[in-house]
Amino acid sequence: MTPYLLMYIWIESTASDYIAIASRFFNKNFPHPKITLDQRGKCAGTARLQDWHIRLNPVLLHDNPEIFRNEVIPHEIAHLIVFAVWGKVKPHGKEWQSVMQNIFGIPAQTTHSMDISKVRGVTFAYRCRCQTHQLTVRRHRAVVRGDRQYTCRKCGSVLIQLAD
Repeated sequence: MTPYLLMYIWIESTASDYIAIASRFFNKNFPHPKITLDQRGKCAGTARLQDWHIRLNPVLLHDNPEIFRNEVIPHEIAHLIVFAVWGKVKPHGKEWQSVMQNIFGIPAQTTHSMDISKVRGVTFAYRCRCQTHQLTVRRHRAVVRGDRQYTCRKCGSVLIQLAD
């Protein structure tokens, strides 16, 4: 078997374990989600509630398998479980926190602290009165098109692009 296939089997097994825990707790059979390795950027994973689908970032997964096993996969499974049990609620609200902490026994963290240097895209330097900021390609293009302007949260001044 290829390392990629072994990793995928491991992911599916981990997801099944958390689905089983939730199924036992709620005395309800939850289906196994569709899992794809197509999440891009700095995000480790996302849950698509209506189609019971989890997207994982393959680059971050490759570099951080234990974090995915212990945090990311249960985080996304919890979103699906919450949607199935309570419907549409706040993404990281009390229901999600309860599933994470009381059912999965995992701290309810909403962000990760993985090294994102491999997945970080091109950025553009902008300046305000107090510091330099790095804007993503999407935000930079919005500024260039004239659709948006951004201000510094610290000093409140408008960000101006630095010369290349």
